[in-house]
Amino acid sequence: MPDSRVAQIKQVFAAMPHFQALGMEVGEIGDGKAEISMAYNERFIGDPETGVISGGAVSALMDTSSGAAVMCHPTGTMGTATLDLRIDYMRPATPGQRITARAECYHVTRSVAFVRATATDEDTSRPVAAATGTFTIQREEGLLK
Repeated sequence: MPDSRVAQIKQVFAAMPHFQALGMEVGEIGDGKAEISMAYNERFIGDPETGVISGGAVSALMDTSSGAAVMCHPTGTMGTATLDLRIDYMRPATPGQRITARAECYHVTRSVAFVRATATDEDTSRPVAAATGTFTIQREEGLLK
């Protein structure tokens, strides 16, 4: 993937209000894979007694990383919207730790992209959540197949 395309995708996500509000940061992206993370922030605590981050913040992170994976797929996807996203929460994220979502767009049809994603905290051997989703796609003129 050309560096200019990577920069363009990073710019699109950095301009999104929810991306900014949750303090998300783009990691490595390209060839249908995307990594986006967010630092622990007390504003997003879902359970004040334990300090665990809300599932809503985790789902937003997973949805965003999945959309980024679709946009950086080699088929030339220019825009996307979530059709369906199923998230299985496996354990609470450890309070105080950064959460990272890694997504892969593994199949693309004429109008739908299919994505898998995993969210982890610093213990990457034990997922916080796993997701599968479908996304609409918009392609550049001339790249439709």
